[in-house]
Amino acid sequence: MKKTEVDKLQEIIRLGSELVDIQDLDILLERILRESRMVVNADAGSIYVRDGDELIFSQVQNDTLQAQLPPGQKIIFSTFRVKISPKSISGYVASTGEILNIPDVYAIPADAPYHFDSKYDTLAKYKTTSMLTVPLKTNTNDVVGVLQVINARDDFGNVVSFDWNDEPFVLHFAGMASMILQRAQMTRALLLRMISMAELRDPKETGAHVNRVASYAVELYESWAQRRGTSQTEIEKNRDVLRMAAMLHDVGKVAISDLILKKPARFTDDEYEIMKSHTFLGARLFTDKQSVFDEVASTVALTHHENWDGTG
Repeated sequence: MKKTEVDKLQEIIRLGSELVDIQDLDILLERILRESRMVVNADAGSIYVRDGDELIFSQVQNDTLQAQLPPGQKIIFSTFRVKISPKSISGYVASTGEILNIPDVYAIPADAPYHFDSKYDTLAKYKTTSMLTVPLKTNTNDVVGVLQVINARDDFGNVVSFDWNDEPFVLHFAGMASMILQRAQMTRALLLRMISMAELRDPKETGAHVNRVASYAVELYESWAQRRGTSQTEIEKNRDVLRMAAMLHDVGKVAISDLILKKPARFTDDEYEIMKSHTFLGARLFTDKQSVFDEVASTVALTHHENWDGTG
């Protein structure tokens, strides 16, 4: 049933209060996409996140395809990247910052700078018709991604065009998503600065070293998770968190004196005990846990010198 303007505003107010307690980026974006579709009664939708001159396919939802799956099973989609180009619909929105409200993607005028690639419909065995695509903009007007809702439906379930007054509501959800992405990017930048700080303190803590440790950690985790039958979706979700946490494994060394940290000779027994303290000192930085990352980073910092069997 088509929502009234009052219903839509109530949904937005409710969502705003509920999102405060959610920390995970993927869960936040998934929730925003679902709620934005509900407000404008869209059958499907997706969120693209900008990474340089590319868009990463981050979230996808489709009620029609979901209904064809057994209860409890979710749509599996492949994460892929596309070059930002005005020739595609999402690329045009990302490069111009404009909104595109298209009644029928198969009837786009031939002289339009963008076009719809029907191969995605062919692969999914789905028919895209109406599409509303909006940019995710920061407060400095930079585009950090794209939110797209597909196939608006009327009260009888028929696919119709998106109304012009649907646009402000979807733009509001896009604003929420862009703030969340900004926050995640600022967090990532802060973590990278922490890694650079550790590099300045310890001449052995080079970028190549921390990247190697992170890569090994991810490879070991993937192998372990696959043997345990962990879903690929869960593995993908955990990889980035583990990688960033692993890059901070030696962050506790910032609390170790230079006389010990940079000593070229063998440590005395007392110095060795002090050096070992960088594990729990690093973990202490994440005592006030605000997210899954804090939990993982604390564990990595505390236990990264242990052997696989827990000894060491």
